[in-house]
Amino acid sequence: MDTILINNKEYKIIKLLGKGKGGYSYLAMLNNKLFVIKQIHHEPCSYYNFGNKIQSEYNDYQTLLNTNIRIPQMIDIDFDNERIVKEYIEGKTILELINEKETINQYVFQVKTMQELCKNKGINIDYYPSNFVVDKNNNIFYIDYECNKYDPKWDYDNWGKQYWEKK
Repeated sequence: MDTILINNKEYKIIKLLGKGKGGYSYLAMLNNKLFVIKQIHHEPCSYYNFGNKIQSEYNDYQTLLNTNIRIPQMIDIDFDNERIVKEYIEGKTILELINEKETINQYVFQVKTMQELCKNKGINIDYYPSNFVVDKNNNIFYIDYECNKYDPKWDYDNWGKQYWEKK
């Protein structure tokens, strides 16, 4: 796949960024600007039940906009082909920093602030470290749009922290 068409715009695929439980993310370019394209997949996931994935992504994005946490802007969405175009946040993920044995202590306050903002809105986000990118200003962005009803067992302190501390 060299290019991908989304709502009559042809994006040049540069590389695969990663695969999650809901889709594949690609770095893409249009008019010399970088974007992330998420292509929804329907591969089985034993630990998560999905409904309409593309509609869920859109709904979750709308929910996250009201939390005041940093997320990439949704640029476009193609419901028929299940594709989302997101703003590209240049930087490394928290998981990459952990794997490179870099200190992430400076980002814990930010993720805990996100946890409180989300909790106040009655939701959890997916605190797995690959879902957070550090930008050039050392701000973390939650780059996934997944969110769920708040349950303390799935918040950062009770679930995500173990992955950020590699336990």
